[in-house]
Amino acid sequence: MEPESTTEHTRTWRVVRFGLGTVLLVILAILVWPSSLGGCTTMTVVSGHSMEPTFHTGDLIVARCGTPAPGDIVIYQPPGLDERALIIHRIVGAGSAGGWVMQGDNNSYKDPWQPTDHDILGIALIRIPSVGSLLRAPLVWSSMLLMAAALLVWPTRALARGRRSAANTSTDAASPDQGAVSADADEKAEVSTS
Repeated sequence: MEPESTTEHTRTWRVVRFGLGTVLLVILAILVWPSSLGGCTTMTVVSGHSMEPTFHTGDLIVARCGTPAPGDIVIYQPPGLDERALIIHRIVGAGSAGGWVMQGDNNSYKDPWQPTDHDILGIALIRIPSVGSLLRAPLVWSSMLLMAAALLVWPTRALARGRRSAANTSTDAASPDQGAVSADADEKAEVSTS
């Protein structure tokens, strides 16, 4: 049997780890909470060549809300288009009626839209090359779903095994009198069937 101080130390360490894990999870959730759910983070996959050489098709761009300024690369939703249509271009100047003049780095012309701060979903902060191409592959999605299902099922089996072994341990720890009674009952059952 472990000393009481070791058990208490282990318990304290578990509480500290749980607390730190919870805090880290909350911070991560705040940082990556999507703007579509009221958060401040927008992730999009680049599609097209208008931002080359800065961004390439398949790059995953992570953007956070903030105050845009000329020179920033932003993700915006063009007014009057489908809400799923997102454009990632650079602000090249101030436009009329509080909007911004936008242009792709690889384009020789300016965008026909002048989004306002309300239309801008975020300022590009992080570029993860080619990840978007991988995320679109069916094999990757099916593998991730398979791994998620395995993670959901695996602990359940381990817990079931732990419960079975705990039940076996408590049965084995029964008093000798109880074992004798059950052995006598088994013998009587065998005699009566013969």
